[in-house]
Amino acid sequence: MELNCQKYAHAAAMTTVEKDVFWPMKHMKLPDSADYLSNIADAEGCRSWCLGNCSCLAFSYVETVGCMAWCKNLIDTQQFSREGKDLFLRLVDVDKGVPPKTKLIISLSTISGIVLFGAGISVCGLFKWRGKFRKMTIPRVLNSKATANRSEELLRETAWKGKMKQGDASELMVYDLDSILLATNNFDVKNKLGQGGFGLVYKGKLNDGKDIAVKRLLSSSGQGVAEFKNEILLISKLQHRNLVRLVGYCTEGEEKILVYEYLPNKSLDAFLFDSKEKAKLSWGIRFHIIQGIARGLLYLHRDSCLGVIHRDLKVSNILLDEKMNPKISDFGLARMFEGTQVFLNTHKVVGTLFGVLILELISSKKNTSLDYHGEHLNLLTYVWHLWREGRGLDIMDEAIGDAFLPSEVMRCIQLGLLCVQGHATDRPDMSAVVLMLSGQSDLPQPKQPAFTFQRSTTHEVQSEEEYIRSRNTITITMAEGR
Repeated sequence: MELNCQKYAHAAAMTTVEKDVFWPMKHMKLPDSADYLSNIADAEGCRSWCLGNCSCLAFSYVETVGCMAWCKNLIDTQQFSREGKDLFLRLVDVDKGVPPKTKLIISLSTISGIVLFGAGISVCGLFKWRGKFRKMTIPRVLNSKATANRSEELLRETAWKGKMKQGDASELMVYDLDSILLATNNFDVKNKLGQGGFGLVYKGKLNDGKDIAVKRLLSSSGQGVAEFKNEILLISKLQHRNLVRLVGYCTEGEEKILVYEYLPNKSLDAFLFDSKEKAKLSWGIRFHIIQGIARGLLYLHRDSCLGVIHRDLKVSNILLDEKMNPKISDFGLARMFEGTQVFLNTHKVVGTLFGVLILELISSKKNTSLDYHGEHLNLLTYVWHLWREGRGLDIMDEAIGDAFLPSEVMRCIQLGLLCVQGHATDRPDMSAVVLMLSGQSDLPQPKQPAFTFQRSTTHEVQSEEEYIRSRNTITITMAEGR
């Protein structure tokens, strides 16, 4: 049976034309391939637009997104037991005596290509009309091609799980999207923990009460699902006390989601750059964090099976557990994306160097413009001036007071300057860094760092842009990163 808008398509001059209606479907995962109508400001406007366009099969209005309409096949739709969004499906408004359930079945037969995934979908869920209908199972409407594709997908998933059991990833959980949506309250903005170059991170709580951190990756990666899963298998083998632990993943539809352990103290920058919170970071805690980060990087560079260069090391990617132990996050995500692309919000592929991170930890200052004798300098230039003048301790955060060992702090400042030298041969590798932090190795005198933006009488120091560009030749699997 045709929709009324199709039936009366050539009857524009008629004074009385039966209009189609919309059936509300609650708690739905919205279908793929939506058209976003940015010029429509409310739900009623969205409904009117869809009603006036015969090609519009369904619509939804979400406060944080706006008006979405579907003019193609409604693919990858699922109903959740709770949460989800309201989807309004176009119905043919036949005789008033016909039950709404029948109207919907007629409409489903009219809309070619609709695919409803999820074994738990029932007539009670889809066609509930104020509780008048009993629960009964609705069969999936799949064409032969879709059925074949689904079978192949199930076979691949079975093979993947078997591969996981054979390796070191046997404890890695495979989450369905419904569980992730419930845990994060449908990716509620209130649960957002942060945003980085790889995607958004949300706090979640599973049914068993366990807290998790959910990273919803950007779709800009050139990876397919198979490649994504292979990378997960590799990254799950990276196990170290100073790395955030990956506990599971989810790949449904277009989603690529990673599930990590949740760390209650969140990221280091929430303490370090907050005028009140930074007082909680004593020098002992800061030195412990520096040592932990160094050990984690040494593991990634030298001791892990992969030899990973982090490429985006910065204070916001250092998470803290309940005992203020540091754990490096995003340590394997560079493997999942094209190694040469510049990520959103990352600005530079190499990211902030370890030496800068040390100096930020000592000073609680960002590597941005600082005022020194009327000059606007970045943190490295500021530290270099003080170091040359024998006043390195002047960079110490005043919140620490006098509760520190001057020799220990000076060693860290010197090491920080060594790590940002312009020539690779002058920079210590991570094994040397760990020894230097423990006091087991002497430190050479640093030269003028690469990021000081000043001219020397004998040579011209590289600009930051040139320096980072020269560093981009390092591959992400190289085992000798500085």
